[in-house]
Amino acid sequence: MDYVIRAVRADEWQSAKELRLAALRDPVAPVAFLETYEEGRQRSDDFWRERTLGASEEGGGRVRQFVAEAPDGSWAGTVTVLIERPDDEVRFGAAAAVHQAHVVAVFVRPEARGRGLAEELFRAGTDWAWSLGEPLIERVRLYVHEDNPRAAAVYRRIGFVPTGETVPMPGDPTARELEYAVARPSDLRA
Repeated sequence: MDYVIRAVRADEWQSAKELRLAALRDPVAPVAFLETYEEGRQRSDDFWRERTLGASEEGGGRVRQFVAEAPDGSWAGTVTVLIERPDDEVRFGAAAAVHQAHVVAVFVRPEARGRGLAEELFRAGTDWAWSLGEPLIERVRLYVHEDNPRAAAVYRRIGFVPTGETVPMPGDPTARELEYAVARPSDLRA
């Protein structure tokens, strides 16, 4: 693979913004993301700076964004991983019963699909989550819209399995988001 998979840097907010806006223009964006292209486009540069800083290594927080960078420096895909603790405020889905990671904002540009980038991005994100110290992350979860079979197939291929948990889609309570998860590998347990 000619791509480098790495965490974003705080000063790359313009590239992060451009990739997010490209994701929001994807035909499956209405069932894949919780914001529209228009909402993303209207956000200020300060918003994008803060968002990118918060998801970078420099930000030092419980969020990390990973990108697939092509040899020409362009970004072909991304995943973001949020760390969730049982005492955290619930952002989406059920409250965390264990220390877990939550994968969001998954996107690979159409012209780069089928090259294993999603798998490599997920590997970077889950490896980061597994590498965190005490308390150990016990599982990584994500949600996929019931009408997004392409994404569900990718997640299953990577090793995520449906948990049986569902939540209503924000903005459309008649639609469901399905939870998928993967448990911490036994060789990484304390």
